[in-house]
Amino acid sequence: MELIKKIKQAEAQAQEIIEQAKAEAATLAEKGRENRLAAMAQAEQQRKKAAEAAVAEARSQGQEEVKKLKAQAEKQRQELHEKADNKMATAAARVMDYLGSHSAESSQNGAP
Repeated sequence: MELIKKIKQAEAQAQEIIEQAKAEAATLAEKGRENRLAAMAQAEQQRKKAAEAAVAEARSQGQEEVKKLKAQAEKQRQELHEKADNKMATAAARVMDYLGSHSAESSQNGAP
C-alpha cells in the first residue's frame, strides 16, 4: 500500500514537473518571439534610417552636380557669346570694307 502511494505521489510530481516544464517552455517561446519581433522592428528602423540617409546623400550630391553643370553651362555660354561677338565684328568689318570698296569703284566708274 505504501509503495502504491509513493508511486502515485511520484507520478503526480512527475506530472507537475511536466506541466511546469511546458509552462516554462511556452513562456520562453513567447519571450523568444517577442525578442525576435523587437529585433526585426529595430532592424527595419535601421534599414529605414540607412535608406533615408542614402537618399539625403544622393540628393545632396545631385544638387552639387546640378550647380557644377549650371556653372559649366554658363561658362560655355559666355565663351560662345564672346566667339560670336568676335566673328560678328569681323564679318561687319568685312562687309563694310566690301561695301566701301564697291562704293568707291561705283563712283569712279560713274555709276549712280
